[in-house]
Amino acid sequence: MEFELIIKKINHSLSKEEEIIFDNWYNESADHRLYFHKVENNQAKNIELIDAKKAWNSLQKRINSKPKKFVYWKYAAAAALILLLSIPLLFQDIQTAPFKKPVSINNVIKPGTDKAILTLGDGSQIILKKGIEYQSENSKSTGEKIIYETGTKQNTELTYNYLTIPRGGQFLVELGDGTKIWLNSESKIKFPVNFIEGRTREVELVYGEAYFDVSPSTDNKGAKFKVFTKNQEVEVLGTEFNIKAYKEENLICTTLVEGKVTVSRFDETATLIPKQQSIIKTNQSGIVVAKADIYNSVCWKQGIFSFDNMSLKDIMTVLSRWYNINFVFINSNFENTTFTGVLRKNQNIENILKTIKSLNAIHYEIKNNTVFIK
Repeated sequence: MEFELIIKKINHSLSKEEEIIFDNWYNESADHRLYFHKVENNQAKNIELIDAKKAWNSLQKRINSKPKKFVYWKYAAAAALILLLSIPLLFQDIQTAPFKKPVSINNVIKPGTDKAILTLGDGSQIILKKGIEYQSENSKSTGEKIIYETGTKQNTELTYNYLTIPRGGQFLVELGDGTKIWLNSESKIKFPVNFIEGRTREVELVYGEAYFDVSPSTDNKGAKFKVFTKNQEVEVLGTEFNIKAYKEENLICTTLVEGKVTVSRFDETATLIPKQQSIIKTNQSGIVVAKADIYNSVCWKQGIFSFDNMSLKDIMTVLSRWYNINFVFINSNFENTTFTGVLRKNQNIENILKTIKSLNAIHYEIKNNTVFIK
C-alpha cells in the first residue's frame, strides 16, 4: 500500500477503491492499525511528517525484498521510525520556544484563505471571501465557493464570467453543468454563466492551477468538455484531472486522476490514461507523457504541501503564492538545495521555515513581507 493513502485517509479524501485497499491493509494486523494511529496522532498534534513519505518508500523496499515471516516486525519498526522522525521536530519546538525573538506586527504572515474576485459580463467586479455571502440572478456564493444555476440554455448567446484568485487565496466554482473546479492561488479562469444545449462546453484556464471534476457528457446530452490554456487544449469525456499552467513558468502539466483526456498542441495530440501526466514546454515543440505522482500533483486542494526532492527555490515559489510573500536568496547556493516533506498549508509560515531550517541548515530573516534566505 502507498503511504499517500494513509495521508488521504486522515484527510477523508480516499476514493471508494482506495478505501477498500486501505481497509484491507488496516485490518491485516494490529501493527498496521498502530502505525496508522501513530501518524494520525502526530498530525493532530501539529507534528509534521517530514521525510515520512521518503522513509515509508525506503522501508517498503526493504519489506518487499525479505521473507513474509518478518512482516510483523517490519511494520512495527515502521511505526517506530515515523515516530522517531517526528520527535526531533517536537523537541526542537520545545527547546526553542522560550527563546523566540519577539515578532513585530509587520512580520505576521498568515496562511492563505478562501477569496476571489468575480468579474461579471459587464466588467463589474465582486469581492468573494470567507464569511461573506453573495447572490445574483444565476449564482450564489457562500464565501468558500460560488455555484451557478444548474441547467443549459437553448439558442442563447454565451455570457462569460472571470474568477481571479489572488496570491494567498483559493476558491471553488461549480458550473451550470455540475462541473466543479478548484482554483489554486494566483489563478484565473474564464467560463460561461450557462452552457448552450448541444454545444461543446468550453472554459479557459487563463493562468495558474486548477483541479477539474467534470460532469460527464452523458449527463449533458453528449456535449464534450474542453479546457483551453496557453498553447494547449484538453478534451474531456467526464473525468478528474489537474492542470498547472502558471504564467511565469514555461511548463504546462496536465495530470489525469480518473477517466480519459486528449491533450492537443498545434498539430500534436496525446491521450492520457489515469496516473499519467503530459508535460509541455512553452518554448519548445512536443508533448511528453510520463507516469505521474498523483498525490504530489493534487494534494494542494486537500490543504497539503507535498515536496518530493524539490529544490528550495521551487518550494519558495509555491509558498510565496499561498502566503502572498516574496523570497530573496542572499546565498544563492541554497537555491538548488532539495527537500522532501509533507506539510499542512494552514500553519504559520515560520513553522514551515523552521522545519526546513532544521533539515537543511539554512538561515532566514523576515522583514515586512519578504523572507531573506541566508
